[in-house]
Amino acid sequence: MEKTEGDLNLVTISDEELSTNVDLLNDLVDAIEFEVMPPEDAPQLAATQRDQFLKSLQKQLKHAVALASPPRTPIRRMNRFQYSNAVEDLFKLNVEVFSLPERILREHGNYFDPASGKMPAKLSAGSRPLGKSQLIARRLAGVAPFPQDLRAEHGYDNRGDHLTLSPLLLESFLKLSRSIVNSVDFHRKTCGIWDEFFAEPPASDDQSQAIRKRLHTFLTRAFRRTASDDLVDRYASHVELRLSEGDNFIDAMKQAASAALASPRFLYLYDHATQTDQPERVDDFELASRLSFFFWGSIPDQQLLDLAGSQTLRQPEVLAAQIDRMLNDERMKRFCDSFPGQWLQLERIISSVPDPQVFPEFYFGKYRVSMHMMLEPLLLFETILVENRPILDLIDSDYSYRSDLLKSWYASGKRGPKAPPTSIPFERVNLTDRREGGVITNAAILTMNSGPLRTKPITRGAWMASVIFNAPPEPPPADVPPLPKPSSEEQANLTLRERLMQHRQRPDCASCHERIDPLGFALENYGPTGLWRDQYENGRDVDASGVLFRKHEFKNIIEFKDAVLQEKHRFAHAFAEHLLSFALGREASPADQQAIEEIVKATSQDGYRLRDVMKAVASSEPFLHKYNPPSKAEHVSSN
Repeated sequence: MEKTEGDLNLVTISDEELSTNVDLLNDLVDAIEFEVMPPEDAPQLAATQRDQFLKSLQKQLKHAVALASPPRTPIRRMNRFQYSNAVEDLFKLNVEVFSLPERILREHGNYFDPASGKMPAKLSAGSRPLGKSQLIARRLAGVAPFPQDLRAEHGYDNRGDHLTLSPLLLESFLKLSRSIVNSVDFHRKTCGIWDEFFAEPPASDDQSQAIRKRLHTFLTRAFRRTASDDLVDRYASHVELRLSEGDNFIDAMKQAASAALASPRFLYLYDHATQTDQPERVDDFELASRLSFFFWGSIPDQQLLDLAGSQTLRQPEVLAAQIDRMLNDERMKRFCDSFPGQWLQLERIISSVPDPQVFPEFYFGKYRVSMHMMLEPLLLFETILVENRPILDLIDSDYSYRSDLLKSWYASGKRGPKAPPTSIPFERVNLTDRREGGVITNAAILTMNSGPLRTKPITRGAWMASVIFNAPPEPPPADVPPLPKPSSEEQANLTLRERLMQHRQRPDCASCHERIDPLGFALENYGPTGLWRDQYENGRDVDASGVLFRKHEFKNIIEFKDAVLQEKHRFAHAFAEHLLSFALGREASPADQQAIEEIVKATSQDGYRLRDVMKAVASSEPFLHKYNPPSKAEHVSSN
C-alpha cells in the first residue's frame, strides 16, 4: 500500500462512514478549497475535476449536517470584562468598577462617536502597557478584579468551554459583590440608581410594596428577563428580615443587590431548553442578551428589555432598528476594546523583546516603540467600524493613525519625539506606499511574530492562516528542533528561506509548510521590528515571492496584497466566522457554514462593510436560534 504522509488515509474509509462524518467532510472541503490536496508533489486535479469534486463534497457535507445534531450555544459565565461592564450598567455608575489591563486602547477626550459616522483627524489615546498611569481613573476603592479569563486557542475569552465556575471562584464572586456595594465610593454621587433603589422611600409609601417594586425592576435588569413574583418575594423577604433585625434601609437593599450580583442568574449567560429535538427561535429576552453581549459586552438596556417584554424585538423591522441603534451607541467602544485585540492576538506584542543591542532604538527609558505600535491597528479597526468601511481595509488601507514617534519610526527606524505615557496624540495620515496600510503589514503584528534577533516566517504564516483566513495549522510535532545558529561561513551566507528548507523535508511537516510558508515569506521584507529591508545582514537579497493557494503568484508584498484581495470572499468568510464565534461564545461549526456563506453573500455587493457584516451576523440563523433538547438541557440554579 502506498505510504500516506498525513494522519488520514481516505482509502481505508468507506463511503458510508465518510457520508456521515461532518468534521472529516468539512476538513476535506477546506483542503480542496485551500488547494492543499493533492500534495504539491503529486499529480494535480484539472480545474474542472477539482470543481466537480468540491461540489460533490459540499453536497455530502450539507446532507451530513442535516442529519447531525445542531451545535449548542453553551451556558457560559460572564468573563471579567463583561462582568465589569454589566455592574457598571446595572447601577449606572459613573466610575469604573475595577481597572482592566486587557483594555489595551485607552480613549482620551471621548473621540469615539459611532453615531457621527466619522473619526476625527486628530485624537489622543493611551496604551495600558505604557504603565500604571494608564489605570489612573475614578473607580470603586477596595474592589479588586478576579483573574483575567484566558483566550481559547484560536478563539476568544468569552468561550463557554473555558469559562468555568469553581466553588472557590463562586466564593470570590460573593466577596466581590459585597466589596462593590460596600465601597466608600459607592454612593449617591457615583450610583445612578441610588435614589430609585437604595434610598429609603418616603414614610407615606407602603414600604413592603416599595421594596418589591424596586426589586422587580432591579432583578429584571440584572437577570435579563422579567422577574417572577416568587423570585422578588425571596429577595424582598431577606430585605425585610434585615430591617427587622435592625439594619437600615440602605444596608438591607445593598445586601439584596450583593446577592443578585453573586447569583448564577446574573453570572451566567444561558438559553432556556427547546421544546423539541430541533433548533428553535430564541425568545425575545434571550435575543436581547445575545445582542447586548455581542455589541456592548454587557446586559441589555431598558429599551431592549421593554421590547423583549412586549415580544416585539424578534420582528425583523424592530430587530434591524435596534441593531442600528446599538451600532451607533458609544457602548460600541466595548466591542472595540474586546474583539479586535483578541482577533489580532495583539497581547503578544507586550512580550516582544527585540534584542536591545541590535535594536536599541526600539527602547526609550522603560518603554518600547511597541506601546505606540499596538494602538495603530486598533485605531484602524475603530475607523472602519465608525465609518462603516469595507473590511478589506484591514488588508490594504490608504490611511492610518500615527503618533509622531510612529511616523519617524516607519520613515527612518528612529524614534520620533517622546510622548507622555498618559495621553499620546495620534493623527490620521494618508498612505501612498502600499507596503504600508492594513493590519498584515502593521509594525505591531510583524514585531510580535518575530524573535529577538530575526524574523519568524513560519510564525507569521501561522498568524496569517489563523487570523486572516481562520484556518489555523496543526501544532508542530514536539520533536522538531529549533532553527540552529549558522555554524559555518557557508551556512551564514544562506538566506532564511534556504535555512528553513530543512523543516520541509519531514513528510509530517510538508503539508502545513506548503500552506503557511508563502504567507510568512511574503512578509520577509519586514525585519524583526517591522521595518522595511531589501537585504539580510549577510548582503543576500530578501526573497518574498511565492504562490498563494497554488494559483496566485506574487513577487513582493504589494502583489501579495493583491492576491489576498483576489481571495476577498475567503477573507470575508473567515472574518464572519470569527465574528459569529465571538457573538455566540463558541467555536463555529460545519453546521454554521451555510449561514456564514449567506452573511458573506449578503454583504458582498457593497464591499463587505464592517457594520453590514455585524448586522448580518446578528440576523443570522445561528444567532437567532438555539438548540437545547429538554433531556440534555443545562439547568441554572434558581438562587
